[in-house]
Order: sequence, then structure tokens, then C-alpha cells
Amino acid sequence: MTMLPTPAAELSADEARRIALRAQGFLGAPDRRGGVRGVLRHLGAVQLDTISVLARSHELIPYARLGAVARRAVEDAYWTDGHSFEYWSHAACILPVEEWPHFAFRRRAYRARPQWHHDLPDGAYDTVIKQLRAEGPLTATELGGAKNGGEWWDWSASKVAVERALMYGEVVCTERRGWKRVYDLAERAIPDDLLGMELADDECLRRLVRLAGEALGVGTRADIADYHRLKGEQFDAVVADSGLVPVSVEGWAKPAWADPQALATVARGRHRTTLLSPFDSLIWERARTERIFGFTHRLEAYVPKPKRVYGYFAMPLLSGGRLLGRVDPAREGSTLVAKQVSLDTPKAVAPMAQALREAAEWVGCDAVRVERVDSPELAPALIAALA
Repeated sequence: MTMLPTPAAELSADEARRIALRAQGFLGAPDRRGGVRGVLRHLGAVQLDTISVLARSHELIPYARLGAVARRAVEDAYWTDGHSFEYWSHAACILPVEEWPHFAFRRRAYRARPQWHHDLPDGAYDTVIKQLRAEGPLTATELGGAKNGGEWWDWSASKVAVERALMYGEVVCTERRGWKRVYDLAERAIPDDLLGMELADDECLRRLVRLAGEALGVGTRADIADYHRLKGEQFDAVVADSGLVPVSVEGWAKPAWADPQALATVARGRHRTTLLSPFDSLIWERARTERIFGFTHRLEAYVPKPKRVYGYFAMPLLSGGRLLGRVDPAREGSTLVAKQVSLDTPKAVAPMAQALREAAEWVGCDAVRVERVDSPELAPALIAALA
């Protein structure tokens, strides 16, 4: 563990919460001029996931911060004009193209990896590279098929090869088309000045730690390292040179670091009322969410249905800078269905109704139906507020 200097500041739990909210774009007026691309640059990573209930998670992220941005405009903002690429960060994430050099350490590590789950047939790698060079951006299907006809893990030789090239950095995912990755050669997809910037491992790590600290505002070693899935010892090696400053936070059992700019001004402004994707970077780390908001949240999509507590894709409700409950939504035609609503207090009724109405309008629904409220005595008030 890093030897800590004296904390530069002592923060109350409330100050840390407000700093985190502002850093993530939920406190103060949103930067509408920057739009979706501004949100991406500010967060540094937007997680992708296959689940689509109201919308896919990468669409929910800018919606939660900016409001009802047209869904087509969200996709265009991410994938047109070479502004971003997909790579392994916190998970599979959309990343600003400016961050390409920061992941050189990970690309090198993949190239040095001695063993892979899939064997790569002789010549398959070169064949894929030649095809992309000759034909331009292609999906795995266009490269010869993604599967051999077996189970989901039974990738074809071309799929194995192009995914390996993606991890090595010779190939880039430049967009998702019908949820399929579209691959292109890095030499075409990445601007020359970024492509040629081969940073040393420690410089990659230093920059990623600094960017993660800025995106979080304040965080523990585990919080900041997890943002781009770094190891604790990698964080330790560079944090002293990252520009982040050590702080103590009321109620936090472990040391923390903060973005000095986040400490320079008091975090205040208008709060956003919205539903959050479980994959939103404000809450994607459970221990941090519990520590900051006193709110325990778990994605239950992969939990057997009889064991679910809050529902398949329960979305936390953020209002007034607090997490006040959650809803498991679905869509039936032009109706948004609140399959299960969980409210922590009667004061959450009005914000939940507001968030449900806004979400319904955003995805093209003209009605909201409530199926179940965990606290039945609050159901009439919620239904009335929705009406």
C-alpha cells in the first residue's frame, strides 16, 4: 500500500458526495454545448452492454446527464468522424480517441500474453489484416463469419483473429452496427499523431489514474484503480506523480485522493432527477455506491429469477443528489411498464413519477403503467402523480 503524505484536505461525507456528483455531471448545469461527445470526454469511458430495456446502457449515460437527446444523435455522436473507439477499460467501453495512447500498456501486455483461450490457426491473423486493408471496415460476419456453428464461444478463425488484432491494437473497433463490432485498421482509424504516441507503461498508468481521479472527483485507491481496471500496485506506482492530492473523508475507512480542481470550489448547483443505468460510472462500483450514498445496488439480470429482489434491470432513482429507490422497467408497445418500484421514502414518489414520465417520453412511450410497488401504501400516490 502507498505510504501516504498528510491529507491536503478533510472532507465531510456530504462534501465528498457532492464532489462526486459534480465530477460525474449530475450537479450543476449540464454542458449542452459539448453534448454527448462532451459527456464522453468528461467521463473518459462509457461502458457498453448487450442488455436493452429502455435503451442500451451507452445511450442511458448521456440521457441521464443531458436529458432527452435523440437516440440516433447519441449513436452518431459516438461513432461518426473518428471521435471514439471501443476498447477494454472498465469493461468493453467507448473511449475518446484522445485516450488511444493511454492504453499502450494494455496492448503491449496482450501482445506478450503467452496463452489464449482460443487457438489461432496458421495464417488466420494475416488473412484478416489483408482483408481489412483491401476492403475497409468490416464486421466479423463480413470477414467470414463470427461462429463455427456451435455454442456462443465457438468463434470462427476469422473472429478469433480479428479480436486478437483488436486487443493488440493493430485493429480498432470504430462503431457498433446492429450491435456487431465494425473493425478497421488502426493505421486508418486513429489519427497519426495519436497512433505514433507510444507512451511508456508508467506514463500510461499515470495519465489514467489522473483522468480517473478527475472523473470521480474523489475516490479511494480501489475506486480510482477500478475505473479503468488497473491493479492496486499499478495505482501505487504512479499516484504520487498523478497530480491527485490525498484527502481524508468523514466515514471512509480507507485513504482517498481527490482532483485538486474539485477541491478549488464548493460543489453546488442544480441536481438532476433521473433513472440510472446499473452500468453508469456514478454507481458501477458497489462498495463506492454504498459508501457515498448508503445505497446497496446489484444488477440482477444474471441472478435466477426466483432469487431477484428488485428485478431484472433495476434502475436507481437519482434525485436531489441522493439515491431514493429503483424501478425495474420494461416496454410494451407504446407503454413504459414499471414492473417493480422500490421507494425508500414517501418523498421519493414525486421524483420517481417525474423520472418515469421523462424516460417514457424519451423512448417514445405515451403511457406509464405501474405493476407493483414494494411499499403498497405508496402505490396510489405514485399512480396519481403519473396521471
